[in-house]
This record gives sequence, C-alpha cells and structure tokens, in this order.
Amino acid sequence: VCAVLADTKVHAKRGAAAVKITYKDLPDPVFTIEDAIEKSSYFEPQRRIEKGNVTEAFKSVDQVYEGAIRIGGQEHFYMETQSMLVVPVGEETEFNVYVSTQWPTLIQEAIAETLDIQSSRVTCHVKRLGGAFGGKVIKTSILASITSVAAWKTNRAVRCVLERGEDMLITGGRHPVLGKYKVGFMTDGRIVAADFHYYANAGCFVDESVLISEKILLHLDNAYDIPNLRGFSVACRTNLPSNTAFRGFGVPQGVLVVENMINDVAMALGRPADQIREINMYTGPSVTHYKFEFSPDNLQCCWEECKLKSEYGIRREAVDQFNQQNRWKKRGISIIPIKYGIAFAEGYLNQAAALVHIYKDGSVLVSHGGTEMGQGIHTKMQQVASRELHIPTTKIYISETSTNTVPNTCPSAASFGTDANGMAVKNACEILYQRLEPIRLKNPKGSWESWVKEAFFEKISLSSTGFYRGHDLYMDWDKMKGQPYSYFTFGVCCSEVELDCLTGDYRTVRTDIVVDIGRSLNPSVDIGQIEGAFTQGLGLYTLEELKYSPTGLLYTRGPSQYKIPAVCDMPLQFNVYLLSDSNNPHAIYSSKGIGEPTLFLGSSIFFAIKDAVAAARSDSGLMGPFTFDSPATPERACLACSSPFIQKIPASQPGSFTAWALDI
Repeated sequence: VCAVLADTKVHAKRGAAAVKITYKDLPDPVFTIEDAIEKSSYFEPQRRIEKGNVTEAFKSVDQVYEGAIRIGGQEHFYMETQSMLVVPVGEETEFNVYVSTQWPTLIQEAIAETLDIQSSRVTCHVKRLGGAFGGKVIKTSILASITSVAAWKTNRAVRCVLERGEDMLITGGRHPVLGKYKVGFMTDGRIVAADFHYYANAGCFVDESVLISEKILLHLDNAYDIPNLRGFSVACRTNLPSNTAFRGFGVPQGVLVVENMINDVAMALGRPADQIREINMYTGPSVTHYKFEFSPDNLQCCWEECKLKSEYGIRREAVDQFNQQNRWKKRGISIIPIKYGIAFAEGYLNQAAALVHIYKDGSVLVSHGGTEMGQGIHTKMQQVASRELHIPTTKIYISETSTNTVPNTCPSAASFGTDANGMAVKNACEILYQRLEPIRLKNPKGSWESWVKEAFFEKISLSSTGFYRGHDLYMDWDKMKGQPYSYFTFGVCCSEVELDCLTGDYRTVRTDIVVDIGRSLNPSVDIGQIEGAFTQGLGLYTLEELKYSPTGLLYTRGPSQYKIPAVCDMPLQFNVYLLSDSNNPHAIYSSKGIGEPTLFLGSSIFFAIKDAVAAARSDSGLMGPFTFDSPATPERACLACSSPFIQKIPASQPGSFTAWALDI
C-alpha cells in the first residue's frame, strides 16, 4: 500500500502504525489446496509426464493401492532477515546498493527498471549473506525496489531491514504440497505402475512456483526404475502470501510422496521397506522417465555402504526385538536414498564469469558471480585460484560480489554455484598463469613475487576475466523428454528413533549418511553442508509447522511459535561418510554439488518415526498402510499410534466446530 520513511527506525515504526488502511475481505477467499482444487484455481502451465502405458499396466498387477500425504510448508528462517542499504551517488542518478541477496543482477535490473534508469547506474554489492536457502533469490528485489524509490525521492541513503515477524509474514517460504498416488504392484514387491498427482500451494502470484512443480515431476522416480510411471503437477493459486524457492526447489516435497508410496507398498505386503526399495532401485545403464541416460552404479554403492556402515541388518533385528518387549516405547529404523539432479534446467542460467587481478606485491584479488551465504563458495574459489596459480591461499583474497566487477551474474542456487563459478575462476587463472610462462622460463627458480614484478616491467597484463559456458540443458514438456541436469548427486541415509507412544515425544538414536560428492574440493566444508542440509530436512519433516488462521493470517511468526531444530534434536550418534573412488567429469575437478541433495535425507527420521508408529499400531490390532502427514510432530505421532487412550477420544463431527488453524 505504502512505504513509510523516517530518520530513525523507531519513528518509521510509529509512522507505519499510524497508517489507516480501508479494505474489504474477499467474499470467497481460497486458502487451502482443497479450495484451489475445488475451484480449479491454478497457475498455468500445468505439467504432465508419462513413461510406458500406466492405464494398461494397472490391469495386469496383483494389487492396487491408493494413498495421499500432505507436506507442510517451511520458513527459511535465515539468521539475517531481508535487508538492504541504497545509497545515492553523485549527480547522475547513480546508486550503490548493499544488499543481502543470492542474485545481485536481478536486484540491479529491478531497481533500474523501477527508477527508469540504465542498469549501469546501479551497482549491487554483496559481502556475505546471513543465510538465504532460496529466500533471497526473487523476494529481495521487491523490497530493494521500494527502498530505491525512497532513496531516489529523498536523495539520501535509505536502509530497509525486516523484523523477524514481518519477514515470516510477507516473504513466503517452501510450498506446502498435497501428493496423491495410485500404485500397482506384484506380490514379490515389484512396482509395475504408479500414478502421481501433486498440488503445490503457490500463494497469490506465481513467483517460481511453476518451475518448482516442474522439478517435482523431474524427480518423480527418485531412485526407482518403475516401468510405467505417470505424473501430474500444478501450482495452486490461493489468497496467501506467495511462496518461493527453498533449498531443494520442490524435490523434498515430491520425493517424500514417492518414498511414502514405497512404504505403503511394503506395509500392504507385510515386508520390510528396504527390501521393496532394493527390488525397484535402478541398476545397470538406466534411463529416466524423461529419457535421460545415466549410470546408477554410485547410487548402488551408497546404498550398500550405508547398510554396511550403519549395521542396518543387525539393528533392524534389534529394533524388532525392542518393540516386542516394550508396549509404550517403540523404536523405528529406516534407510532412504536420494538421486538429485544438479544444474539449472533453464540452460541460459548455466554460465558464470570471474575477474582476477594480480597486484605488484604478488597478492591476488578474485571476483566471481557467486554469493557467499555460508556454503563456503569463497573458500573453494580461493582453492581453485591457488591450484591454478600455484600459490598459497594466503595470497588470495575475495572482497565481495559486485555487479561492477562481474556483470550479468546468475543466481547462486541449484547447488551449481561452485560448479559454474569455479570453472570461471579456473579459466581466468589459467590465462594469467600462461601469460607468466615466458617470465618463469627466464627465471625458473624465481619467486612468485619476482615473476609478477618482472611481468609488470615487461608490460604483461596482470588482470584477466574468465568465463564458463555450461551444458546446453533443456526439457521439452510436449515431447516429455530432455536433459535438464548435468549429473546426479547420490546419497543414502539410515536413521533410528525411539518414540514415546503416550506423548509422541521421540529422540533420534543414530544417523548414518553416505554421499557421493565426487572428489570433494573441501571435505570439511562439504560435510558441514551435508550435516546442515540434513538438519534442515529434519526440521521440515518432523518439527516446523506453519499455522494459519481461518482468515489466512499466519500465527507462527517467530521462534517462540515456530520450532526449528536445536541441539537437543540432533541424533545422539551422527556419522557422515563420503563415497570413495568417485569421479564426475561434468564439474570442477571432478567434484559434485552438495548444497541441496542431502536435505531430503532428513526424511529418514520421518520414516523411522512412521516405522515406530506402525509397531505401536500393530499392538492395537491395526495393520497395513495408514495416513501420516508431514511434519511428524509429537501430536501427530501420538494420535497415529492409536493407543487405547487415544481411541477413547470421541470423534469430532463435521460442522460441529470451527478449526482454529487451517491445513493449507
């Protein structure tokens, strides 16, 4: 409606509170996915994909099961909220923008378009971000545009920093998803046909929701070779704040539906879920449902090594024995794989540039298009420059990411930042090192500093740009085929939990993760990323729950109401292993992207809880598949156990009450 500008934050808040807004409620608002389905309130295009002949395949199977699962949304909860400082410079309508964003070029272009000036008049500076997770790709540009108008109007520096409650209320988060499925399988555990329908609550405008619904379909198979596979995915238009990108970009929601289907098949057959997974897992030279050829050998290696490292067979027997001996405490164990595609499906985003300066004292300044948000990209770029220039990292410095040193950047997202920017830095350093070759040949025993000084006196340029042109990736939805990814990152996780059936409280006893990340550039950084992503997934699937009022207002607007993982939620024993002897010819130094893939492995705790709940239900005479939505909060787990005490609670009659919160 308006922006209030003042000389202090206190005055600005008072001014904003004094603004009176007259509005009318919509007569028939759409808040939930079910509302959107009923009213066909969708964003276009709606996506479909099919492999084989699903309709015919269902006629030849032994059993058919239909189920559904709801996955709740998630708040980014970056430690630094949306923030920016816009500073007018000089007399030529020029602006310096200091902003917390994953995509400096988008901010630059948004401000330029808003003020009707050229992009060259706007310089965006990003020193580092206090977390982002996808929430600072698109949304930041809206606030930056508003702030730039204020700076332009007053010709003064203007700062905008959202408070936590404001950030949670207006910026959106991970898309809540309702997944429905129909699966046809044989009595030996082979899945012959599967049909999926995904509905994502996009909010009031499209943002990146259609792209997210597309990526859900591209990971429809996860790690399984299902001969007849069909998927439908749509972004639902509702009257809630627009949701946006979040680490995983729809994959954590979509693949949870697939794995839940696998669990339901196992329960319907009365067999362990890991056996059903093994029977249906990709083996040998394989082709995805969008006709992309790949080798699943490393997926199989991760699976076998995780079972070995976690002692899965022994612990599975121990869990079953524990459950036979205990009525009100149950244990559950699960082992879950992930096959995650790396790179942007929009081919033009797979590019990067870099600028490298060598100064006369031998120090090196590296600039690249990636933003540092805690994932360690600057550390890895220093390592790349060090390796190519043959100098220690102590001589290499990265100041910031800015649009006047590296223009036309692509977002630091899709777990592709190191792959792209690493190749650009490598290219620039190779050029510089080659320029120094005549100097080195003249004085092979000289120091780096002496070579640099001599090059200066010889009038050799000590500055170079580097560029990386990525693979020409694409996805043709009409033909249902394409190559939307450069390669896959594989991982497998085994988790064990102990559940109190009377309260729903649980603790994670142990977690073992095995990940194929090629030849890691920095194992310490990558293991930290694996642990962090797993923890964020743990929050998504077991703790973090967004609650909306019947009028569409977010209740959970801060850490006192919105539970994120803490130290007490971590596994008592937490082991991470990197797959050895792995190569990847498609990325810098044979490494692999790791930022997003392992977030889904947090679902191993969700399925371990579900395994424990199934054990409790069997004691009450309840067998077979059952509905268990995400997140698996203590309340949900307690109710799902269906103990004799829970069964005494009278069922609520439809229309007899008004729900205090919506399942959106």
